[in-house]
Amino acid sequence: MNRAALLVLADGRFPAGGHAHSGGAEPAVRAGRIHDAHSLAAFCRGRLHTTGLTAAALAAAAAGGLDPLELDEAADARTPSPALRATGRKLGRQLMRAARATWPSGELDALAAARPRGAHQPVVLGLTARSAGLAPEDAAYCAGYETVSGPATAAVRLLSLDPFEATAVLARLAPELDRVAGRATELAGRAARDGLDALPAASAPLLDIAAEAHAGWPVRLFAS
Repeated sequence: MNRAALLVLADGRFPAGGHAHSGGAEPAVRAGRIHDAHSLAAFCRGRLHTTGLTAAALAAAAAGGLDPLELDEAADARTPSPALRATGRKLGRQLMRAARATWPSGELDALAAARPRGAHQPVVLGLTARSAGLAPEDAAYCAGYETVSGPATAAVRLLSLDPFEATAVLARLAPELDRVAGRATELAGRAARDGLDALPAASAPLLDIAAEAHAGWPVRLFAS
């Protein structure tokens, strides 16, 4: 198992474009739902157990060898917001460029050819993990961590939040991330046996609503 590859893939400096996205934190800050470390933790926790679980399971399924095109359709069905669907595919396209340069593989090439405008980011993430020699659980961890690290990093910029406090939020969420990654991996394994309906479809409607509003803002710091 190439554990060093896991560190590279999970590193926020990996050039996959995530730094330009707030994961819903920007509209949450404007609405007053995130205003300090405590409210940031609540936001990240909710995101982790809903859209984070769904993304982690999709990534684990892709890393486990399930059909990425079918998984991409499943991701589309689990993303009701047009703005978030567009964001997911844009991030997937950016990750694909980085992945093919870092861990080139025929499977990545095939998905890039089939989805020239980008497959959903969790699917590309899982296939990237597979190309890097990582396990489905590793992919689930990466997807779950991205779910919370993006908003935490954005909150530092949006609120001038103490970065030590933001990092502490992530550290305290670690046990829950363990559970989400484990559950996502379990459900991905079930999907391999029973079909893609076994994958979770947990959602956060307020994130969808906020994403649509954010997409129409004339001035914003983050792309989403």
